[in-house]
Amino acid sequence: MPVARPETSDARVIAHVDMDCFYVQVEQRKQPELRGLPSAVVQYNEWQGGGLIAVSYEARKCGVKRSMRGDEAKAACPEIQLVQVPVARGKADLNTYRSAGSEVVSILAQSGKCERASIDEVYLDLTDAAESMLADAPPESLESIDEEALKSHILGMSREDGVDFKESVRDWICRKDADRRDKLLGCGMIIVAELRKQVLKETEFTCSAGIAHNKMLAKLASGMNKPAQQTVVPYSAVQELLRSLPIKKMKQLGGKLGTSLQTDLGVDTVGDLLQFSETKLQEHYGVNTGTWLWNIARGISGEEVQGRLLPKSHGSGKTFPGPRALKSLSNVKHWLNQLSEELSERLSSDLEQNKRIASTLTLHATAFRSKDSDSHKKFPSKSCPLRYGVTKIQEDAFNLFQAALREYMGTFGIKPQGNKQDTWRITGLSVSASKIVDIPSGTSSIMRYFQSQPTTILSCSEDQCVQEHVAMTPSASEGCSEQISVETQAAMPGEDTKDTVLVSEKDVGSCPSNDATDAPSQSETNKCTQAKRIGRKINNSKEKNSGMPSIVDIFKNYNARPPSTQEDSTVSPTSKRANFGSSSSSHCSEVNQEVEERRETEWGYKIDEIDRSVFDELPVEIQREFRGLLRPNKRFDTGKSKGDGSASSIAHYFPPLNK
Repeated sequence: MPVARPETSDARVIAHVDMDCFYVQVEQRKQPELRGLPSAVVQYNEWQGGGLIAVSYEARKCGVKRSMRGDEAKAACPEIQLVQVPVARGKADLNTYRSAGSEVVSILAQSGKCERASIDEVYLDLTDAAESMLADAPPESLESIDEEALKSHILGMSREDGVDFKESVRDWICRKDADRRDKLLGCGMIIVAELRKQVLKETEFTCSAGIAHNKMLAKLASGMNKPAQQTVVPYSAVQELLRSLPIKKMKQLGGKLGTSLQTDLGVDTVGDLLQFSETKLQEHYGVNTGTWLWNIARGISGEEVQGRLLPKSHGSGKTFPGPRALKSLSNVKHWLNQLSEELSERLSSDLEQNKRIASTLTLHATAFRSKDSDSHKKFPSKSCPLRYGVTKIQEDAFNLFQAALREYMGTFGIKPQGNKQDTWRITGLSVSASKIVDIPSGTSSIMRYFQSQPTTILSCSEDQCVQEHVAMTPSASEGCSEQISVETQAAMPGEDTKDTVLVSEKDVGSCPSNDATDAPSQSETNKCTQAKRIGRKINNSKEKNSGMPSIVDIFKNYNARPPSTQEDSTVSPTSKRANFGSSSSSHCSEVNQEVEERRETEWGYKIDEIDRSVFDELPVEIQREFRGLLRPNKRFDTGKSKGDGSASSIAHYFPPLNK
């Protein structure tokens, strides 16, 4: 957990912006007649009117709570308007709300570093904007301050009797004797008020905000005065805020750690932590957690705004409470297929719009045993490298579930009766994609390096390119579970290189000649094709090709022809042309039959048409190889002797095509 001392964090200006009953506002924008009426958004299931997932403030005044079902809400507030959340694939479809949240984020991100924490909440680091304002147009020099900023709630602000509330806020903002921290907060108040007005104008959504010196305090403050208001926490008011705050209300203390503090140390409020020294807390909870607890009791947090507008992961899940719990593998597979389909859509959209790919697929589930005393044993989560495509995700998700179920039930714990299972029930399923990264420039297709070739060989399907990148990305295999399907293992080479075999494949062509000759001799051809066959390491004794793209696929179907103007096949260094010759003899094996049919055919590209801007994206060895072709008279010292057998060529980096 992050640790920071006051002097490193209390000069920042952090805002937490929280949309007010956001799902209801989205539905009210679609149906303006709902504005001002008690309303709520309910889940798609019809049991007891569906579960409430968002409640308007008008309905809250009538006693309606989010924990209610639709029928309960109608009993408490007969005039309430219930709007059903959109449905897709038998579950709630939140895409409408995600898109609406993106509208808000695009506006808020204009004023500083922005971190999208969820569909309806955002963190902003406004330190730079506040410092610029303080330097150029400090609040005390302003002729007028926006009314929205004057409605701010300032914790600890003293107010004289009879003095108007807005005037008191104005006086606090414009104090000339205020320290720099409060002046920065005053600037932050004005900036956030303007942002909230802009959000309302452009999206019709209201939002509330908390403004403080760190994320922890800003989030606490944003919920104190809702809706459509903002709250400020000066450094002098931190202890007042935390003194009576229930320990379970603090982020990360709502679970077991908070319960332990209550039962073991008698801590009921955050202020109660002040009685314990840092050493004492470390003795109970370890060095890191103990120091973190000591810090939060004093309002200290070093967690920074991450500057992230896009989600860190994508997920799709569904719960199956009570009698709706899943009891058979066929039902589990059905719902995993639905969840995987939604996940695949979101991944494809992310790839198309943001040029990002995910590397890891994870399955989570909740379950219980119907005939076991250990019925609350946690269902294990499983992960594997993610393969793009609906069918692949569905297959891998189901394989992960089966592996997790075997572990959950034990080796002999599963007793199938037909297609049903008597001893387990699934109450929740979810699949998620994580380790999302931007696609590095130049990795979409290897063919961009051969720009002078005809467009007929410049094709690489999006699925192939993505799969190729994921297969070569370290994060696709690091930290993943060993429970990987056979097909996945074939498509995603593992990191463990022990007990691997080198699989020889059909030669694509003979080795490039260092000297300019008409054609390799018969003996040279045999020697070269036997000594420099392209191969790759795999973890299985048998090669299992599952569609992983290879550059050999491209070369195999390329029908090259020697230039018609070239009478002789001799190529000199001054011709500025690099050639990869291919020839065969009657002694070649059957696997070289295709190359034999293309005897005396050359494939080449013009060096002066190579896009040299991509050189820096290539591995160092390939850079040296190409630069050697560009400047054949200049030799590059690779730091290895010719005879050590460790020199690399471009062919080393591309797996061969399976026969």
